[in-house]
Amino acid sequence: QVRLVESGGGLVQPGGSLTLSCEASGFILRDYGIGWFRQAPGKEREGVATISWVEGNIYYSNSAKGRFTVSRDNAKNTVYLHMSDLNPEDTAVYYCARLRDSRWYKYFASRHYDLWGQGTQVTVSS
Repeated sequence: QVRLVESGGGLVQPGGSLTLSCEASGFILRDYGIGWFRQAPGKEREGVATISWVEGNIYYSNSAKGRFTVSRDNAKNTVYLHMSDLNPEDTAVYYCARLRDSRWYKYFASRHYDLWGQGTQVTVSS
């Protein structure tokens, strides 16, 4: 079965850190780019970060720059999103998605992604 499964979400205090995982099954992750997105209650989904299969091709939204780090472990078929210095505005459901073509790794428009995970909840609160 071709799918993406996110994990690692939870409750974290402001200023804390969290690492999310996106595990792929049914396809070889190293052949694809992956994007991370989030959607807060009452807000539109927004792109957070992308990582291409081409080494070094990584892109961050303004809200993620300097605080979030995306990485991949092709041997484990998994992409990670390490988040630090979290604040309540980071509270959202976080999704990963497969990029159709890694040439578009700087783009978050949904038409560039063809497979989505079910999401994992991140709550930042004291």
